[in-house]
Amino acid sequence: MSAARSEMGGRASRQGFLSLGFRPFFLLGGLWAIVAVILSVPTILGLFGLPVLWDPVSWHLHEMLFGYVAAAMAGFLLTAVPNWTGRRPCAGWPLLLIVGLWLAGRILGLVSAVLGALAWAVLDSAFLFVLWGVVTREVLAAGNHRNLPVCLALGLFWLTNLSFHAEQAGLVDWQGASVRGALSVVLMLLVLIGGRITPNFTRNWLNSKKSKVLPAEFGPVDKFALAVTLAAFIFWIVSPSTVLVGALALVAAAANLYRLARWKAWLVLAEPLLWSLHLGYLWVCIGFLLLALAAFGPVVPEIAAIHVFSVGGMGTMTLVVMSRATLGHSGRLLRAGGWLSSALWLMTLSVFARLAAALVPQQMGLLVMISLTAWVAAFVAFLIACGPVLLNLARK
Repeated sequence: MSAARSEMGGRASRQGFLSLGFRPFFLLGGLWAIVAVILSVPTILGLFGLPVLWDPVSWHLHEMLFGYVAAAMAGFLLTAVPNWTGRRPCAGWPLLLIVGLWLAGRILGLVSAVLGALAWAVLDSAFLFVLWGVVTREVLAAGNHRNLPVCLALGLFWLTNLSFHAEQAGLVDWQGASVRGALSVVLMLLVLIGGRITPNFTRNWLNSKKSKVLPAEFGPVDKFALAVTLAAFIFWIVSPSTVLVGALALVAAAANLYRLARWKAWLVLAEPLLWSLHLGYLWVCIGFLLLALAAFGPVVPEIAAIHVFSVGGMGTMTLVVMSRATLGHSGRLLRAGGWLSSALWLMTLSVFARLAAALVPQQMGLLVMISLTAWVAAFVAFLIACGPVLLNLARK
């Protein structure tokens, strides 16, 4: 064990809940994934209103992306960066400050009609700016240039949040480019980081089973998949629903499917915390296919692609990564018990139901409710399994 990791373990034992970023951010992110959805449904249906400046759908989109996903991203990066760089983790009071900024953004958003758009925008964007600064400083200080693309993506995510606020305030009219930009940044990170961890975790598991068949190493196929994925997202942000976007999305779907096939998913079906990573990546591929179909004609609506990208790709992969990090960084076996297995299956049900709702509008109400209920139940199961571990209350 390296000195950095030994020191990290010592700090963890001394500081508990604020020892590493995954503890507070995965706990609060899991809670917010439940609360934001429960608050969104009745407000969208008009059953009651919140003192929020924006319409319910825009608030829901923002809080899923810059609330839940941002928390999952922060927890992952603040935990992974010390391993990437060998430097001290952000812990204690500095970590509490970052968590406080995230929490302030969520609370102010709920009462933004009272406090005003500026106060919410400032505090909400401050969280991502500080997170970007901390991650970038650590990466640069360690000379860890391999992970500079992650820093760039995090900075772009911050800018899309500012753009979202500006669009909602009527300062600019970019025809929804802020939402497409935020989705694209997160999905690009999933393709980039997921493309590292999924084959690596698979390889480690197969090595432990003495398997002679292993995932392919990173090579030209992966580089091409990343390049065409980036191109598809750029043109989708700038000019959606065009034939060029459809063509690029179709190539991205094929390239990423071929990339995924090289990781040998069928060999890890016995381990939920592995096959679900492959499944999350598969949802991204399917999202590209649906995006291409939406660009080529009116049969498939673009919202189908967006929900497969978000609920399927983002929801599944963040849930798996949070589960694995919680178990791994607390010294537990990377094995899904009953609650975590249930969470992963419920998330899969949520994706199928939300996709069906977009494709079968006659049953949209029922299918959306099934999807949202399964989403909430998935995170309840996650918190039952991982909440005590995140709070440092459970015994190993």
